[in-house]
Amino acid sequence: MRVLLDCDPGIDDTFALIYLAAAHHAGELELDCVTTTAGNVEAVQCAQNAAWILAQCNLPAIPLAAGEAQPLELVLTTTPETHGEHGLGYAHAPERHVASDWDLLWCDAIERGTDDLHLIVTGPLTNLATFARRHPRHFASLRHITVMGGAVNYPGNTTPTAEWNFWVDPHAAAEVFARTPVPITLCSLGVTEQFVLDPPRLDALVGALGDTPVAAVLPEITRFYFEFHEDVGEGYCAQLHDLLTVLIALGRIEVSALDATIDVEAVSELMRGTVAADLRGMWEREPNARVVTAADTDRAWPLIDAACTLHARFTAGDADLKAGYHLKAEE
Repeated sequence: MRVLLDCDPGIDDTFALIYLAAAHHAGELELDCVTTTAGNVEAVQCAQNAAWILAQCNLPAIPLAAGEAQPLELVLTTTPETHGEHGLGYAHAPERHVASDWDLLWCDAIERGTDDLHLIVTGPLTNLATFARRHPRHFASLRHITVMGGAVNYPGNTTPTAEWNFWVDPHAAAEVFARTPVPITLCSLGVTEQFVLDPPRLDALVGALGDTPVAAVLPEITRFYFEFHEDVGEGYCAQLHDLLTVLIALGRIEVSALDATIDVEAVSELMRGTVAADLRGMWEREPNARVVTAADTDRAWPLIDAACTLHARFTAGDADLKAGYHLKAEE
C-alpha cells in the first residue's frame, strides 16, 4: 500500500503524520510523498511544519512540496485561534526551503500505478481540484481517494452548516465531487468529532513514543489544541479528525458507510461550504461518495499505541523491525 498525503499541518494533521511514519517504518505502507495545501496556515508554512514533523519521526527524506497558495476563487482564511500562529500550537518548526513542484510529485506517484495508491486529503481540496484541471488523465486514473471534510446531516464547525475544509475552498470541494473518477470515501464531522484525545491518552502516546524526537515536542503542540477545545466548550480534549481519516483510508478499523451523491454549495455566502447529500438515490445520479457514518474508534487506540511503540523501537534500532516486523495492535 502506498500513500500520498495532502495535508495542512495543523495539529491533527501532525498526529496523522506520526502514525503514517510509524507504519512506514514498520513496512505496512510506503509513504510515497507529502504535499500541503493552504488551510490552517499558508501552504509553505504547512510544508515546513510537515517536513519538521517527518524529521522528528526519522523520515527526513520523504518527498515533500508546498501546494497552491490560495483557494480557487476566494481569499485564504487561516486558523491561528485553533492551531496557533504557525500551525503547530506552542511549537514552531524551523524555517527551511520547501519545493513547490507538488503536482509533479503526484504525477510521479500516479505513474507508478494507482491500484495500490491511496490519496488521502486532510485539508481543503484546492490541490486536488487544481490537479484535476492540470492533469485530467492522471486524475482520472486515481482509484482510492479519502477526504476529511464536510458536515453531512450534522452541524458545522465553521458556520451552522459548514465544516472548515469545505468552507475554506468550497469551489474546490464542489469541483472535486463533480469530477471525481471514483466515489470518494468521505470522513465528515459527524464521524471525526467522535474521535477524541484527552490528557491521559496523550500521556500514554508520549510514553509509547519513548525517547523519539517527536515525543519531546508533541505535548506542546497538543496543549494549544486542548486549550482551544476547552475555550469553545468541548472540554480539555482534542478531536483528531485527520488521524481517524487516515485509519479509515487504510482500512485499519471497521466502519459503516452509505453510498451517496454529494454536492457542495459554493455560490451562496450564507451556505458556503454546506454539503447537500442524497443518501437515497432520489436525484437519480451515480454516487460520487462513500459517506462514513460510524467508525470503531475504540479499536483505533490500540493501533495507534502499537504504532507509537514501534516507532520508538525503530528509532532505537530494534532488530525485530529491521527483520520486517509488521505493525499490528495487540489482541
